[in-house]
Amino acid sequence: MTIYHFVGIKGSGMGALAQVLHDMKYNVQGSDVEKRFFTQLALEQSGIKILPFQKENIQPGMTIIAGNAFPDTHEEIQEAMKLGLPIVRYHRFLGDFLRSFTSIAITGAHGKTSTTGLLAHVMKGAKPTSFLIGDGTGKGEVGSEYFVFEACEYRRHFLSYFPDYTIMTNIDFDHPDYFANIDDVFSAFQEMAWQVKKGIFACGDDEQLQKIQAKVPVLFYGFGEENDYQAKNIVKATDGTTFDVFIRNTFYHTFSIPAFGDHNVLNSLAVIALCHYEEIAVEVVEFQLNSFQGVKRRFSEKVKGSQILIDDYAHHPTEIKATIDAARQKYPNNEIVAVFQPHTFSRTQAFLDNFANSLNAADKVYLCEIFGSARENHGKLSIKDLQEKIDRAEIISEENTAILKKHENSIIIFMGAGDIQKFQEAYEKQLS
Repeated sequence: MTIYHFVGIKGSGMGALAQVLHDMKYNVQGSDVEKRFFTQLALEQSGIKILPFQKENIQPGMTIIAGNAFPDTHEEIQEAMKLGLPIVRYHRFLGDFLRSFTSIAITGAHGKTSTTGLLAHVMKGAKPTSFLIGDGTGKGEVGSEYFVFEACEYRRHFLSYFPDYTIMTNIDFDHPDYFANIDDVFSAFQEMAWQVKKGIFACGDDEQLQKIQAKVPVLFYGFGEENDYQAKNIVKATDGTTFDVFIRNTFYHTFSIPAFGDHNVLNSLAVIALCHYEEIAVEVVEFQLNSFQGVKRRFSEKVKGSQILIDDYAHHPTEIKATIDAARQKYPNNEIVAVFQPHTFSRTQAFLDNFANSLNAADKVYLCEIFGSARENHGKLSIKDLQEKIDRAEIISEENTAILKKHENSIIIFMGAGDIQKFQEAYEKQLS
């Protein structure tokens, strides 16, 4: 029996795919650097073998699945070449694997992970569903009809996929180290749209998505009147959000979600639209939406004394604004404190003013040093450039997190895509 060996198994997509294959009774192992990652726990709980990188891991008879972060010069990939073993890049392997299912790709600049997690949770209430989420979670159901997966636009990786359906949440300029501008991002999504086989569900409130063309039906969802699926009569409360759904101006059903902010209404509406199109019973959709617990690192809350600490992956100005808005809905009477670590110098430079505008919506802002990647030339940019643009912002380090103690009864949101968790961990140690 073939052994699938993952080079870089701790990557969030790689770890999730390894779990899917393992659940479907394939023989799986992998290797990575020694450093501990948050994706590791799930692999360990599944009993999947994780080895340190060394060429001796590569043995005859294996199929190698290589993570995008590792070049062909990597010692394990070199060894596999020497032995003449099949070597497949992550996104190419996934693209081939999907053909056995009704596949649903979730893509967009923001909201991919949350929407993928939500759709998988709702669909599995009706039929066996396998899924792969960008927070490092994957589940393979033997005999699955549906495969729900997150598809990333970065470096146009999602063009390896030819899904049956695609949900497109929004198009926004991000990854300035790769995309030239918003038109370049749009062209990637347009190319993806031509590859979809059955239907596209796109947010019609997004002006870029309104221009998408395809060979299959494009169904729009959103708050605007002209959408095929429209959310109306939205009631925002401190325990969640309730809204009515109209399909082509005809009332369909009322839904309640235990989530906050407009972005979560839109994510839910995308899921409702796709399930309606696939004729999944509305009672199942309603029940599953209401019982969704969320995905990792998306508004993950912890109560510590009089404070509530929230961990969130928000790393783009649009996401920061959405996260602060959600906190205001849930905790209208508390001070909102943002602790933000910018991710990559290129993104910080491109969005300096936008970051400042979004963060100014918080009552108090603390900034961590920029989390850069080794590939970047960062010139003279520093965190002080962002600090200057934000009212009374302070710079915080792992060593001085105790400063946060003075914010009694407040909501402290730790935001970023780098290693912002270490600041929260340092603060929790201070508290205990």
